Amino acid sequence: MTELSGTIAVVFIIYVLIMLGIGWAASRKTHSPLDFFLADRSLKAWVTAISSTASSESAWAVLGTVGLAYKEGLSAIWFLPGCLMGYLINWIFIAEKLRKRSEEIHAVTLPDYIENYFNDEKHVLRLISVVIIFSCMMAYVAAQFTAIGKTFDAIFGVPQVWSISIGGVIVLGYTMMGGVRAVAWTDFIQGLIMVLGLILVSLIAVESLGGFSLMLEEVEKISPATLEWTGGKSTSAFLGSMVGLLGIGLGYPGQPHVVTRYMAAKNTQAIRNGTWIALGWGLLIYSSAILLGITGQALFPGLEDPEHLFPKAAEQLLPTILTAIVLTGVLSAIMSTVSAQILVAASAVAHDIYSKMLRQSLSHEKIIFVSRITVLFLGLGAILIALGETRVIFWFVLFAWSGLGASFGPLILFTLYRKETTRQAAVAGMLTGFVTTLVWKITGLSDSVIYELVPAFILSSLVIYLVSQKTK
Repeated sequence: MTELSGTIAVVFIIYVLIMLGIGWAASRKTHSPLDFFLADRSLKAWVTAISSTASSESAWAVLGTVGLAYKEGLSAIWFLPGCLMGYLINWIFIAEKLRKRSEEIHAVTLPDYIENYFNDEKHVLRLISVVIIFSCMMAYVAAQFTAIGKTFDAIFGVPQVWSISIGGVIVLGYTMMGGVRAVAWTDFIQGLIMVLGLILVSLIAVESLGGFSLMLEEVEKISPATLEWTGGKSTSAFLGSMVGLLGIGLGYPGQPHVVTRYMAAKNTQAIRNGTWIALGWGLLIYSSAILLGITGQALFPGLEDPEHLFPKAAEQLLPTILTAIVLTGVLSAIMSTVSAQILVAASAVAHDIYSKMLRQSLSHEKIIFVSRITVLFLGLGAILIALGETRVIFWFVLFAWSGLGASFGPLILFTLYRKETTRQAAVAGMLTGFVTTLVWKITGLSDSVIYELVPAFILSSLVIYLVSQKTK
């Protein structure tokens, strides 16, 4: 364990230096708010594809999904087509249209796009967007910092106060320096480490049990319900769970830290090529995560916290150096996603409120300075929230995911495909999606009936359509 700790420390230091180096290099190219928030619309296919998908997954892919498959067994497999459906919606129906439209109307952020599209001079749409983004992103970022704490705890038994604080300082460092260009490139690197690490650990886990057939036999002995498609649930409970997992894909169109990557893409070719890269990445990472979760029932029966499975499996099955790289990949995955989310939350404050709503006429340099200070304070706030309480990563992230997905996803799709959509409908749709998510979760309907994103997305879409019909 001492040898592993030392190796991980060395690998992690090298990784941190690379990330900070990317941040420094990106800062040299950052001369305007468009640079800081959209990399001057210059991202190419591989970086756009892997950075957008990796920033949408991270902790819930490498820790949460593995833990879900361990707990729910084969019934968790419906998560895979749900996520791939989200990828398809984003890349086929949103990415290219949003890239073009945002460039035409000079939109730098998602609230920019919504306000400029509806020519909302009273800033009502921008204000609602900022409140939703800020509240969801702070919860989201805090959950990611909690994941850093869980990972360090699983590997070393390091107190969360140290692991969350150190990880947070590193993230804030390169995000403040390089903006979205630094975040996109760090996401690209961690996305490759994530997928390669999960593939490697899952295949070696199966092999350590004597191959796929023997692995299934061993799992059957220890936990027969794991290999049932229903997970041992009643028909109604299984159907509710399946629809909920499939419905996760509805959240992808509404994630600001994902769709802004399409706005930052260089051209149409980057979107076309990126579509296939993103789908391949998603298929590999989620199939590997589910396979590892199921195999884990045989390797680590009765695991107290299923979300510790991936780091534990890597530690036991891989050589020291590979274990160090894979476990560093877990931490880097979480940290790079945090940076994407903090950047979006910072843009909501620095660009959307300070620059646009308060109309502070500042030079490019001063706006970038305000943005960097905002990143710092928001990041410190999220670290304090994460230190306050340990949460279950998967479901806490899904709550923030559904709030953003139901608020923005339907509206973005309507603006791209239905010209009759009105400003009043946009206001009603965003509020309906967000409030439905809150009410559904607070009343416990997400546990007893269905995951809150599904009804919230449907109701938001219905309200946008009906109000548009009344007010067009």
